[in-house]
Amino acid sequence: MKLRHRRLALAAGVLAVLGVIAALVVNAMRSNLVFFYTPTQVVAHEAPQGRSFRVGGLVEPGSLSREGLAVRFVVSDGAQRLPVRYQGALPDLFKEGKGVVVQGRLDGVDFLAREVLAKHDENYMPPEAAAALKAGGHAP
Repeated sequence: MKLRHRRLALAAGVLAVLGVIAALVVNAMRSNLVFFYTPTQVVAHEAPQGRSFRVGGLVEPGSLSREGLAVRFVVSDGAQRLPVRYQGALPDLFKEGKGVVVQGRLDGVDFLAREVLAKHDENYMPPEAAAALKAGGHAP
């Protein structure tokens, strides 16, 4: 009978350790996920507050202003506009009227970007961004 109890305790211990490991892996994956939203979704408060996420759309023509490394511009999906602040060098392909994806978080009304990704291929756009632009009356 003792051997049976030891095996049962060992099996329970192994299952508990595996459960803890699985919970840690799932938690790490969840905290590293970065979701994509359109400016319309951000304005409608569908984006997470206090967490990092990505916003994609077109850089509105005439909205770009630079002051040293501080950059301000507006990302639009045709329906809504989202002011963006960024500190750093912009990618070479970054231009007004072109597609952009910014990663960061909301800071009041503005989006505080940590990373700016300029669209590098004219033939590809994330399906969510293409659908949002199409709904806003802009051809992707």
